[in-house]
Amino acid sequence: MRNDVLERMKHYVMENIKPNYAAVGRQLNVDPRTVKSAYQKVLIGDDIKCKKRHRKSKLDGYKEIIEEKYTQNCTARAIFDFIKERGFEGKYTIVKDYCRQFKQAQIKKATIRVEHTIGLSAQVDWKERVTMYDRNGHPWTFSIFLYVLPYSKMKYLELTLDQKQDTLFKCLYHAFKYTGGIPNEIWFDNMSTVVDHKMSDFHHHKFNERFQSFSHDANYHPVACRPFRPQTKGCVEALARTMSRLKPYNH
Repeated sequence: MRNDVLERMKHYVMENIKPNYAAVGRQLNVDPRTVKSAYQKVLIGDDIKCKKRHRKSKLDGYKEIIEEKYTQNCTARAIFDFIKERGFEGKYTIVKDYCRQFKQAQIKKATIRVEHTIGLSAQVDWKERVTMYDRNGHPWTFSIFLYVLPYSKMKYLELTLDQKQDTLFKCLYHAFKYTGGIPNEIWFDNMSTVVDHKMSDFHHHKFNERFQSFSHDANYHPVACRPFRPQTKGCVEALARTMSRLKPYNH
């Protein structure tokens, strides 16, 4: 069925006009029977939509509760148990499917794409407290310092036994030496060695004085990433995920 024929018939149905099949067929260069079939198809389709639109659901009367609880990060199973105590007679799958639809309908917060240029920025993070076992079964716990230049994807990694501020400064110095320079700005996670959490909130970060002094001496501008927004430093986050390649060497 041609789309232009269906669209013309939709217009006739919306205007509540019965078309002249022969005249429309000549205009669109199709058989009048095709026009009639399209008209009847649109009519039947509208009837079906109307029936679905007015069909009652067991979720009626509970949708607002489900949406409210879902925005509070409650699971579909917990919501089902909650509304079941309040008289809901449907099954868990109905609630689960509705939660899935509601999740898909939510508008995700936009994250501005960060464009990288030569020498502009670097990204820093830790792969924290990795525990692996040697061939004798002895556990070793360590962290891995991660430093990435997003434009060139040049990387520097260093294994450390702690994540203290002095260790961070030492690793940054080694990274500058390895990559041959210092970028204009460096993006950091909200680690305690960088951000003074007591004097910061969700929207405004306060760098601790010793770190601020080190950044000033090294002549780069520190940038604290927004919490729960890993996209802003995706390069180093991707590198942290690749550290799972160490797992085959366990034991």
